[in-house]
Amino acid sequence: MKEERDDSYRHVLKYTGIFGGVQGVSILISLVRNKAMALLLGAGGIGLSALMTSAQNFAAQCTSLGISFGAVPRLSEYYEHDDNDQLSFFIQVTRLWSMIAAMLGCIFCVLVSPLINGLSFAWGNHTLHYAMLAVSVAVMAIAGGETAILKATRRLGALAKIQVCSALISVCVSIALYYFFYHSGVVPAIVLTAIITMLTTIGYSYRYYPLRLHFNSSHLKQGAGMVKLGVAFIVAAAIGSASEMFIRSFLNVEGGLNDVAFYNTAYMISITYAGMVFSAMETDYFPRLSGVAHDIQATNETVNKQTEVSLLLLSPMLAALTAMMPVLIPLLFSKEFLPIVGMAQVAVLAMYFKVLTLPVAYITLARGHSLSFLFLESAYFVVLVLSVVVGYTYWDIYGTGVAIVVAHIFDYLMIYAYAHDRYSYRSTATISRYAIVQLSIGFLAFCLSLLTSGWVYWIAEAALMMISTAYSIYILRQKAHLWEALRRKFM
Repeated sequence: MKEERDDSYRHVLKYTGIFGGVQGVSILISLVRNKAMALLLGAGGIGLSALMTSAQNFAAQCTSLGISFGAVPRLSEYYEHDDNDQLSFFIQVTRLWSMIAAMLGCIFCVLVSPLINGLSFAWGNHTLHYAMLAVSVAVMAIAGGETAILKATRRLGALAKIQVCSALISVCVSIALYYFFYHSGVVPAIVLTAIITMLTTIGYSYRYYPLRLHFNSSHLKQGAGMVKLGVAFIVAAAIGSASEMFIRSFLNVEGGLNDVAFYNTAYMISITYAGMVFSAMETDYFPRLSGVAHDIQATNETVNKQTEVSLLLLSPMLAALTAMMPVLIPLLFSKEFLPIVGMAQVAVLAMYFKVLTLPVAYITLARGHSLSFLFLESAYFVVLVLSVVVGYTYWDIYGTGVAIVVAHIFDYLMIYAYAHDRYSYRSTATISRYAIVQLSIGFLAFCLSLLTSGWVYWIAEAALMMISTAYSIYILRQKAHLWEALRRKFM
């Protein structure tokens, strides 16, 4: 029993480390791009890029039909049973529906570009810029279908290479466009980045499963179930993108592009970079949870182990991020972004709640309760938007950081209450103990950022970082020799 328990904990740590490492490399590459944007384009250019990227993601998610998510279960089932005929057939189905999604995305983007322009800009006419995003939306749909094929057939090495290679090529192309064309290069950079990702993806996918352009009515019929499965997931994602686009448009209209850039930068450095730990959830944790979704005891055990390891790995990173924010922001961007230090530091606190919430939130998807998932996600984004509007109105850009924390606390309470009532999920006293210790350290680190400065600040923050790290290491060493496994992997 002890050995089985050890292996389970080792598995969680191993794959969190692997996929987190890939995410970390991608983040480092994106840091180079963001630094270049800050130096070459300034805050206004970053704000323009954020608006255009939000619009692109919104259009893509509205029209992608959930193929990158919905195609995986069927493809994976055929792959596991070595049913090559059905696998080949459903790959054709996936590719046909990806092409349909690409056409829908292209048309949608062109049609709504005047509306989005009116909502997001109080000056100038950027309708053509939004219409140009139709190309990137279309190729993203194609890449999404091929990514689903690679995921389902366990081509994880290829997926890692695609992510890193496309990011490297894209950052070189983007920096060149920013340098030569200034703000006019923002939209072409977004479009070319999407094209590069698609070409890299199909380069690997077609190598394993060559393209065969032979379709009939049965391909359309067989894809209906796949589309139905992905719709709720995509609707929730579209609501999220619409919420982010609304927030950025609100900030642009009320404050200007600089405030959009400030919010986007602080949000990215505080929340997106914590995705190094979260990136293993969809690829490894979600399939494991789906396999035991109808076994209450096994579900609780799987969720709680994932929560424990994720919390222990992420907490020292969050303490360090809070402490280093005054150095990281001017280093990664420029001194122009120093006003967001306080907002970014308070927003880091939201990640303690997110790491506790996310493993539990996956239970709804693992059970296939798409409408419940849609309701929970929608409720969170409504609270986020309202909180940002109120926070910005009363406390300017700092208030948006407080709003992010408020929204994540609400999400934590809502998800836990729902999972407790409907799925009989029960957390453990162990998780509560870890959370109290690490959240207290994180909150104290934030308070020190407000109350101290100079050498007192750095000594106190360094002490908290060491305490958080030592506590996590101590627990990991007890959890089935996890520290030894981590040391063998990375040292």
